[in-house]
Amino acid sequence: MTIRVMLVDDQVLLRTGFRMVLAAQPDMEVVAEAGDGVEALQVLRETPVDVVLMDVRMPKLDGVETTRRICSEPEPPKVLILTTFDLDEYAFSGLKAGASGFMLKDVPPGELLAAIRSVHSGDAVVAPSTTRRLLDRFAPMLPSAGKEPQHKELERLTDREREVMVLVAQGLSNGEIAARLVLSEATVKTHVGRILTKLGLRDRVQVVVLAYETGLVRAGGHG
Repeated sequence: MTIRVMLVDDQVLLRTGFRMVLAAQPDMEVVAEAGDGVEALQVLRETPVDVVLMDVRMPKLDGVETTRRICSEPEPPKVLILTTFDLDEYAFSGLKAGASGFMLKDVPPGELLAAIRSVHSGDAVVAPSTTRRLLDRFAPMLPSAGKEPQHKELERLTDREREVMVLVAQGLSNGEIAARLVLSEATVKTHVGRILTKLGLRDRVQVVVLAYETGLVRAGGHG
């Protein structure tokens, strides 16, 4: 299956570089490009896309708002935020807007390609440690939670699912969670899937964001 990619960036040279890298891959095709968010939304109405590589700082409509609008559509493409600086506040906003992860613009080509494939297959591509650092830094921007998590949807989770959610938010992989809870990896995967479904979340990145927002996990990664 060919992964249909869209490049959204106001720098033509950068789009050209990404296009050359992706064009060399047998399983990828750049099907659309846009120089700002307004143009991107227009193009997406007419062009089927699987993964959008989204710059954050653009004229007319920035990448965060564009991501929010894309992800509010039924069956939207996956969005990968591209940022110049690690721990950029735009990356944090992008994750909250529905992006499946973020990458630095100077990422090695191999990592970018792996990220696109990961996102397309339904995984998040922000390393848990990076997500934690991002959220720890911007924890003051989050609504202050009381002693108990404030998100009423969390009440839908079983005790085990909540336990798994905390460990996901602390950055553990399915294998590590399985070892910690003495479960099979397949069982953990099932729990994660149920968490996503019950809470209406797209991927593990959004699980982490929600866990911080609700106070289920505190800054520093502790539940």
